[in-house]
Amino acid sequence: MTKPESGISKLKSQAVVSDIFGTVDFPLKPNRSPHGRVTAVSMMKDEGPFVLEWIAHHLAIGFTDLVVFTNDCSDGTDDMLIRLEELGLAHHRRNVIPDGIRPQPSALKHAQLDPLVGASDWVLVFDADEFLCIRHGDGSLDGMISAAQDAGANGIVITWRIYGSGGVHDWSRAPVTEQYVHAAPPMWNKGWGVKTLFKFDPDYWKLGIHRPKIKNKHLKTDFPDSVVWLNGSGLPMEDYFKFRGWRSIVRTVGYDWAQMNHYAVKSIDSYAIRKFRGNVNLKKDKYNADYWALQDRNEVVDESALRHAGRRRDIFDTLLTDPVLHKLHFAALERAEARLAEFKGTEAYADLVAGLKEASKVPITKIDAKPPKPRDPARIAALMSEVEKKRNTKPKSERRHSAHPDWGKASDLYVRGPIDLDTDTPVEVFENRKLKIPADPRVFTPATIQLIMEGKFERNAARRIPKLLNPGATYLEVGAGIGFLPAVIAREQPGVTVIAQEEVPALAQTAARIWDVNGLSQGPALTLTTTPLIQPDDAPDAASGLKALLEDHKCSVLVVNDPRMTPAMLEASLKAVPDTPPKAIILGARALGDQLNADDATLVLTTQGYGVLKENPLAAALLFLHRSAVPEQDRTR
Repeated sequence: MTKPESGISKLKSQAVVSDIFGTVDFPLKPNRSPHGRVTAVSMMKDEGPFVLEWIAHHLAIGFTDLVVFTNDCSDGTDDMLIRLEELGLAHHRRNVIPDGIRPQPSALKHAQLDPLVGASDWVLVFDADEFLCIRHGDGSLDGMISAAQDAGANGIVITWRIYGSGGVHDWSRAPVTEQYVHAAPPMWNKGWGVKTLFKFDPDYWKLGIHRPKIKNKHLKTDFPDSVVWLNGSGLPMEDYFKFRGWRSIVRTVGYDWAQMNHYAVKSIDSYAIRKFRGNVNLKKDKYNADYWALQDRNEVVDESALRHAGRRRDIFDTLLTDPVLHKLHFAALERAEARLAEFKGTEAYADLVAGLKEASKVPITKIDAKPPKPRDPARIAALMSEVEKKRNTKPKSERRHSAHPDWGKASDLYVRGPIDLDTDTPVEVFENRKLKIPADPRVFTPATIQLIMEGKFERNAARRIPKLLNPGATYLEVGAGIGFLPAVIAREQPGVTVIAQEEVPALAQTAARIWDVNGLSQGPALTLTTTPLIQPDDAPDAASGLKALLEDHKCSVLVVNDPRMTPAMLEASLKAVPDTPPKAIILGARALGDQLNADDATLVLTTQGYGVLKENPLAAALLFLHRSAVPEQDRTR
């Protein structure tokens, strides 16, 4: 569909800035983009200490226009933005708030009618405590928008990353994006609010804080068909999101291209300043301990924003060369610090700190971030436009994507990529097979955490495998992960010698902690080894690690759970122990499906004298028994 040119569209080539814009000569000039006006719309109240960093960061990534609405400022935030407007680097607007309207919706109504916003080609609405972080390409908006357009898209739905305090208590003048680098796990779905960068025409779209809304008069036209949005990884969004929704779901979340870093709490002192000054939405009880527990997530380190630090710092330093901005910036800092000093010795401050510290101990599994009202499918259906209802007649397979791979299936026990355990974070513990297991999001996928909370972690294997072992047997597990199955066997079969091999440092560290918490001590009967399973590529024998384990321990049962295992490694290692082969070999779900598949494994093990039972007792694993240990009538081949 070709859209008719609206009156606002004609203004795109005309001057729509204020009379004071760019009236003061300054070394920094506004960005220009091949995509026209790429505009950020935001709202601020008493953000003085952070204004220049926010402006510098978003100039650094390529916005051509920064439009900021302010209300009731007492720390010079509005004066700083007015000066930035005079320098030609931002646009200040007064948020005149009608009675009964909250500041944020009021600002959006003003923005909808603003000539500059209306003349913008691309628009992103977001808050003063949010910083857009671009992972795509060279980290520029222009590059990301070009990629979206090359994919035939006209919008990108960008998901939050919730950043916590990182344990910082004291106030600091250090940049927010450099000081706070601890965040919620990317697959934590309670932190999946979104912000939408999209091709804007005010005749078709009504601005919203999370995503715009198609105006009713265009719903029954072919305009919705022209809306093509991508997620934060550059993949197509599901069709329903054109009409409703404000957060990602497991099928649409993505961070490969961009994320919206949300620094809602910062340090305890910074939070105290904000609590005692109010907020943009006038929610009286917003900045309480519950809000802190929700937003103070520090489970993983994410330094993505640091890629923009150099350019942001250069712009920030240049801004401070303007004597007016310099004076206003440091006055705002001194004012905040003076206010902090006033109430820092009060009982209210002490109570706040105590409450926040307790809130920081709430594990991520205890956080409740449900919408204010329960989801009502009937009400949602009633509010659906006829266009969306028609689209919903399509089969689900045509409307829905598969889940994001990092969400994890039952066989994907552990998160992908590096695991950082250096940060001390509160973790809830659950009993599984009478063993205490931490539901640690730094280690486990969300799907696995759900199993741990339900007491179902590796339940089938924990029930079945110990029954295969008799006193005097030796159990060896390669790729033992957190050492759960070895711990179960050590508890339930004390006459069995157990060796757990895990070379991923964080997993081995977690295994040692779990054993210790559950009163299991390492010794002759229970060993955790980090011996590398795979030697370097240039080593004479790439499978010598597994060979050595088999030769040293002469195990009765070998469990393979390392996803790097290959048929060749398995074959070469078994050939090294022809006189003492394991009586049973179990290929776990983690090992199957990557380098090793069931057919290849069966072929290799058959040549080494193994067969499968007619009835496999393991749900997600394959059990092979050496022919010498299987009665003739039970063999399948």
